[in-house]
Amino acid sequence: MIKSKVAVIKARPETVLSDYAKLMEMAGIRESLDSSAVTILKDNISWHFPYLSANTTPWQLEGVTSGLIAAGFNKIVAVHNDTVVTDPNKGEKLNRLIPIYRKFGVEEKFNNNPDDIKWVRYSPKAKMLALDKIFPDGIRIPEYFVGKNIVHLPTMKTHIYTTTTGAMKNAFGGLLNTRRHYAHSWIHETLVDLLAIQKEIHAGIFAAMDGTVAGNGPGPRTMIPVETDFILASADQVAIDAVSAKIMGFDPLSIKYIRLAHDAKLGTGDPREIEIVGEDISAVNFHFFVGDNAASRVGHLLWFSPMRIFQKLFFRTPLVYAFVFGSFFYHDYLWWPTKGKKIQDRVRKTTKWGKLFLSYPEV
Repeated sequence: MIKSKVAVIKARPETVLSDYAKLMEMAGIRESLDSSAVTILKDNISWHFPYLSANTTPWQLEGVTSGLIAAGFNKIVAVHNDTVVTDPNKGEKLNRLIPIYRKFGVEEKFNNNPDDIKWVRYSPKAKMLALDKIFPDGIRIPEYFVGKNIVHLPTMKTHIYTTTTGAMKNAFGGLLNTRRHYAHSWIHETLVDLLAIQKEIHAGIFAAMDGTVAGNGPGPRTMIPVETDFILASADQVAIDAVSAKIMGFDPLSIKYIRLAHDAKLGTGDPREIEIVGEDISAVNFHFFVGDNAASRVGHLLWFSPMRIFQKLFFRTPLVYAFVFGSFFYHDYLWWPTKGKKIQDRVRKTTKWGKLFLSYPEV
């Protein structure tokens, strides 16, 4: 029996905005969200630098925003989150997203701004796999999220800790505060818990994923950009992540967070039970891999090896700032200037999507 629907389109720069509008209609945007409620746009800025394949693209944001308005969703607010190594203000500027928010009059809120977002204690109705143990003093979520639609804007890419990342992982930044690194050892279970919470608090959930330039290798930042041209949309967060994983070349049910969510009936992770409309992707396999970088080697040692018994010492004391600085220095001052910037210069000069990126105005 078909349980879920995922729409897939092979987009072109010349038509990508209308492609997104069509994609969202195919995936059932009107039936998935409450038109009377505010709709939160949750972008994905994994890195403040303009690294195509790591972040929400300007055409993704523009296509989804205009598509929402055309479908009757006029109350739209963007909510951004920060991490200990990523600056959302810098990210939305360098990734050329700000002019799009201004174009459509989209209000912006920031999770790290107490004037924008108040964090409140939340007691989930669903049985938690990990979050109640990770945060024994109480799970806190943004009060602003309750009762509103949410539309996730992830990119198609690999991830050093979860193999792939997409719609489900996008909630990791939105629903958890800057102590979210406490959850890394139980990252798969955490993503399932967060999806269960989303289903309780949101009026509707939807995702539109950009894979026009997908990320292969040690993501979510230090990746090899690959033009796949695919864009995806679904109201089922598990299903869209499963289809994305399949396109990249992974067995979705071998990825723990997808399998756990599927088994918990929070969505459909088996591609055989998903109705894929639009492109025929049955033979698509980009043979992506994950690999390692300097940050992942340290992370795997401290979060997943026997060394994890020292987590409270490393990550819940001032020692955490040493690891934060190490990650920040590695990504921003070693990898970006020596490798990342050169990769992106090539992408912008030689690919159709890179040239489209350059056509968007800077701030």
